[in-house]
Amino acid sequence: MNAAADITAPANPALGRIRADVQSMHAYAVQDARGLLKLDAMENPHGLPPALQAELGARLGALALNRYPGDRGNDLKRALAAHARMPQGFALMLGNGSDELISLLAMACDLPGAGVLAPVPGFVMYAMSAQLQGLKFTGVPLTADFELDGAAMLAAIARDKPAIVYLAYPNNPTANLWDDAVIEKIVEAQGAQGGLVVMDEAYQPFAARSYIDRIQRHRHVLLMRTLSKFGLAGVRLGYLMGPAALIAEVDKVRPPYNISVLNCECALFALEHAAVFEAQAEAIRAERAKLLAGLAQLPGLKVWPSDANMVLVRVPDATKAFDGLRARGVLVKNVSKMHELLANCLRLTVGTADENAQMLAALRDSL
Repeated sequence: MNAAADITAPANPALGRIRADVQSMHAYAVQDARGLLKLDAMENPHGLPPALQAELGARLGALALNRYPGDRGNDLKRALAAHARMPQGFALMLGNGSDELISLLAMACDLPGAGVLAPVPGFVMYAMSAQLQGLKFTGVPLTADFELDGAAMLAAIARDKPAIVYLAYPNNPTANLWDDAVIEKIVEAQGAQGGLVVMDEAYQPFAARSYIDRIQRHRHVLLMRTLSKFGLAGVRLGYLMGPAALIAEVDKVRPPYNISVLNCECALFALEHAAVFEAQAEAIRAERAKLLAGLAQLPGLKVWPSDANMVLVRVPDATKAFDGLRARGVLVKNVSKMHELLANCLRLTVGTADENAQMLAALRDSL
């Protein structure tokens, strides 16, 4: 019998060289979306117009793929700084998506006893990157309505003195912006004990507010964004802004050539045509309002306000509703097992008008 097919074959001894905590982890799961309307990953549903596709294709085809990335990355940093209105005295570093930046921050702050703190439920990579780097992760539960528990956050900062506090603005998967006064108390408390705050603005194109106008008040606050929700999820381009001295230290742990010439040129091209993507974001915000209104009409469903391109809803039975949507050709995200506060919750990506109508009809039938 083939040893690969023999279930009695002994385990590969090389597995013993892999950390036990890694072996006990679950890999980040990406759902199979083949043949389904994909509304599970907060992607921009709009592609490039054909004329821009052709123009971008010509630019990418002319790149020197035989050379390592060069100064074009500095061109991209300057373009992103202008696009984001980065203040004087601040600097910017690039990541292969926000995920890499989160990992690099954990690596840079990995001092003995260091930890990471964030509200939960939140973006899973904060905890995962901390664990992989050997840092303690502290999750502070949100309130029942997914607001920051200011007292609990301040108590955790005083107790654990974390190296990094992450505040997603808006939050994933709850899609809300938190109270600015509570955020400032957390920022000040973290600064007083010598730690960093990372404001994660992945969903900034759809939000009513940004922290960019407040970032100059503090020497310990970094602001992280991505072009994934801007409309380039497939390009994998994130960026981190902050006081130049801080960014210079974090940038030392960045792998050389972490941004390919293809990623770089796609991002520059998108910024040159920012008006196209801003119009797409405006359309998504308009469709979000219609989707929220439609969801409010469904019986037995609770819907929360959104400042992102997703909507969180609670249904009577999340598994039944998720399976019913999938059977009707619509894929969303069942987040009900992520945290007890998310019991029976689904996360719905805001799509086009037709996609949202199809999702609403499928959800109505699935309930």
